[in-house]
Amino acid sequence: MEMLPTQPVSTFASGDTPFMSAADLAGYAASIRTARAIREREGLDQADKAQAHLIKRLSDPVELTPEKVEEITATLLHRLRVAAEQGKTELQVMRFPNALCADGGRAITNVEADWPETLTGRPRQAFEFWRDRLRPRGYGLRASIIDWPHGMPRDVAFFLTWEAAEP
Repeated sequence: MEMLPTQPVSTFASGDTPFMSAADLAGYAASIRTARAIREREGLDQADKAQAHLIKRLSDPVELTPEKVEEITATLLHRLRVAAEQGKTELQVMRFPNALCADGGRAITNVEADWPETLTGRPRQAFEFWRDRLRPRGYGLRASIIDWPHGMPRDVAFFLTWEAAEP
């Protein structure tokens, strides 16, 4: 077996090779971690801005003109038909940050009877739409916290429910 010549140790120390020292490697790894942390923080900042914009937008009620009610009804009816065709008995119809609940979603989490009183903005309007137009037609409404980052409640969802027909 033929032995290949190796470079003397002094070559590694002088930087004439792409091989890093352990200290250089540690510095490189630290700079990579720092860059990743900065990118993650920038992403979180963007997510925080988007969340604040969403809360602001959903805090303002929608003007419920007859045309808007018709648009909402048509879209909802289509989605309900698709869900029913798939054999489902519930449909998620809204998702929103728990900041739109006066108590941060506590009453929803604890399934308290007066949870609708904690709703604000468009979630309140959605509840009233269900109460006035859909409940009389036999639809139920279930509210649930559906996102728990780090064990803390964040997003709430509304689900329209209905009974499956007997075959």
